[in-house]
Amino acid sequence: MGACETDAILAPAMAEHPFSTQRVLDAAERKGFELEVVFFDQSTHTADDAARAVGAEVGQIVKSLVFVSDDVDGLQPCLVLVSGANTVDLALLGAVLTVPRIRRATADEARELTGFSIGGIPPFGHRQQIRTVMDPDLTRYDRVWAAAGTSNAVFPLAPNTLRILTGAVVTPIAAARRPPVGASSNA
Repeated sequence: MGACETDAILAPAMAEHPFSTQRVLDAAERKGFELEVVFFDQSTHTADDAARAVGAEVGQIVKSLVFVSDDVDGLQPCLVLVSGANTVDLALLGAVLTVPRIRRATADEARELTGFSIGGIPPFGHRQQIRTVMDPDLTRYDRVWAAAGTSNAVFPLAPNTLRILTGAVVTPIAAARRPPVGASSNA
């Protein structure tokens, strides 16, 4: 067992989970999965924060991002589960969803649609069923880490378990990475 695994297991457990974390645990349990949530004194609000806290690569962090499109019935949400090392290509996401005009939800919209605040939005356990798309780069890892409903709680799981729990469609939605400044394009 690596040092980061030991540190995560030794993190103090809370006797009672916050309501938002309990919603995540209950959602997983309804699908037959038990999660091990780890709470930290410091924030895991960003992918970099979470990676530092759990001792993982940034790519192993699941960013749960809410996007919306305007429809005659109002806002139509989409949850995008993207590797912490990636950014979402809006044009590609729109093409995948066959929605020409899609945008990132505001903090208020994300909270209203999911029941969670940005920085703690989990991949499931939301107020309503949300169409979900998953970045295939997450499948490069044996284990990924996702938010557990608060900005200081995360849980590990296998990417395939993440796909099952969310009902996500796995498809490329990440923006192409740009080479670092000064890097040769002939490599």
